[in-house]
Amino acid sequence: MRRPQQIRKYIIFALYLLLITTVQVTFRGWLSLYGIRPDMMFVFVVLCAYMFGFYDGIVVGALVGIIRDYFSAPTVTGLDGTVTNALGIGLFVMVAAAAYGSAFFTVRVERNFILAFLSVITATMLYKGIGHLLIFIWSNIVPGLSYNMVFSQVLLRSVLPQMLMNLIAAIPLYLLLKFAGPYKGGINPALADEKGKGDQTWLTM
Repeated sequence: MRRPQQIRKYIIFALYLLLITTVQVTFRGWLSLYGIRPDMMFVFVVLCAYMFGFYDGIVVGALVGIIRDYFSAPTVTGLDGTVTNALGIGLFVMVAAAAYGSAFFTVRVERNFILAFLSVITATMLYKGIGHLLIFIWSNIVPGLSYNMVFSQVLLRSVLPQMLMNLIAAIPLYLLLKFAGPYKGGINPALADEKGKGDQTWLTM
């Protein structure tokens, strides 16, 4: 990739990180279902990884994870009852989301908008499902903690609403990355080169 294209890529990624972080932090209640809001940071990472490949996804995921930890690190009650900010969880989640997105049906399958949205839906399902499972296990380990949600509540008031909210957020984010993203035409030249070698394919509409 030529230097002007690299500079353009970095500038656009930086602008989108600033925009999405601002929207996520500032407009918290603009759209919600059962109190669940779109996780635009998470969706952005998964889409970047799916559309532009592993390396772009991991870098974006790491940056978003650091920002997420800075602004909204979750609190965790330790075995001794001390409540602390769990720094690093956001970084881990976003890097894992990037790794998942970059590997989602991308080997010998055309990258397309349907699979892009499906990657967001399935990544959200795994993220929320595993999150609730870990909270349930930890609540049964730490004295004084309790977990009051049954499976139907987890599904209907947490997992499914989050999947719907993230899908709604994925539509404009996909269009932005496709038509006004870091790569012209929404195609990472590195992935196009890999397709020529028979390993992977690039994004098609």
